[in-house]
Amino acid sequence: MTSVALAFSGGLDTTVCVPLLKEEYGYDEVIGVNVDVGQPTEEFDEAEETAEALGLDIHVVDAKDEFADLCFDAVKSNASYQGYPLGTALARPVIAEAILGVAEEQGCDAIAHGCTGKGNDQLRFEAVWRGSDLEVIAPVRELGLTREWEIDYAAEKDLPVEAGDGGVWSIDENIWSRAVEGGKLENPNYEPPEDIYEWTAEPEGETTIEVTFEEGIPVAVDGEAMDPVPLIQHLNEHAGGYGVGRTDVMEDRMLGLKVRENYEHPAATVLLTAHQALEDLVLTKNERSFKKGIEQEWSEKAYEGLVFAPVVDALNAFVDETQDVVTGTATVKVSGGDCRVVARDSEYAVYSEEMASFNTEDVAGIAQSDATGVAKYHGLQERLANDVKASVSKPELATDGSGETDGSDADDN
Repeated sequence: MTSVALAFSGGLDTTVCVPLLKEEYGYDEVIGVNVDVGQPTEEFDEAEETAEALGLDIHVVDAKDEFADLCFDAVKSNASYQGYPLGTALARPVIAEAILGVAEEQGCDAIAHGCTGKGNDQLRFEAVWRGSDLEVIAPVRELGLTREWEIDYAAEKDLPVEAGDGGVWSIDENIWSRAVEGGKLENPNYEPPEDIYEWTAEPEGETTIEVTFEEGIPVAVDGEAMDPVPLIQHLNEHAGGYGVGRTDVMEDRMLGLKVRENYEHPAATVLLTAHQALEDLVLTKNERSFKKGIEQEWSEKAYEGLVFAPVVDALNAFVDETQDVVTGTATVKVSGGDCRVVARDSEYAVYSEEMASFNTEDVAGIAQSDATGVAKYHGLQERLANDVKASVSKPELATDGSGETDGSDADDN
């Protein structure tokens, strides 16, 4: 008997995939897999109800801890993509790994998803799955299905779905971010209504939040030690209450499409802001400058779902080396939807208040007058270059563009 593991959410796409995998692909058994990375409880309830109505065996894998660890790797790398903290992209490889684990445990012959051929998720899932010996199947993409066809097919087969998710917006939620798209939001000139937001209140009021880090990892908020998942959940609720963590962005997908996305990410905003502030205090100028390129590459690979790539291991090695000293606290003020650092402290600070003070005459035995020679040399090459360019006369070009003059300015010798 042949079997296939299906990434199953209980929505329209994955629901129609269940009979299609049997009818069109000839599999005897379909095993549904749902992975918990912090979605609302009602989503799992709906998926289980749909699976029961389909007679589908469903496995639910709790991967919140693994996902939180990856989110904190993103914090260490100050990861963002086109101006927003990565969320959905980070979750997909974790979900893919969990589904693959179930497929292998159950002795499946293949593994499948319900992604279309237009989005990023097909690539993120398959980047993980194609490293296995299992056949990879994408019915919606391979059969060229449209949403209208799926709705008609579901009605014909009496499948337990209602024209998709039954909502106005398409929403993807995990503990790190909440993404909202679709409907009128597809018009870049449409102003989103307040009701698209659930994690963030209308921006008002203010408070301060102190985050404690140990080697780049957030370990406490306002002096209270917390494990990763509760820490993230606490900040989502606390900072979100002040409207922090909203992003409206025109995003460039991997396949070249430009889409409008709205995100909520209060905890990510606070942690990334605080982490960057602490790094600014403890890292040297050269470390900070070089790390920018590392962060950009890490973010791009994470967006592509390639966090398990060898190059990311190498990037992580550099990042981890820098994080040895990222221990201390950073305090941010959240006010009217804004999040900004207002204080930072670390025993590893590359900073001396005495040296920086205007009331101190010398710096570590170096007199202020010693800087005179440096000041004379500073910009010397640039001044020389400007002088040279000013002193060299260029021949006047003829009006016909030939490069030769008409001789009227030549010496009359």
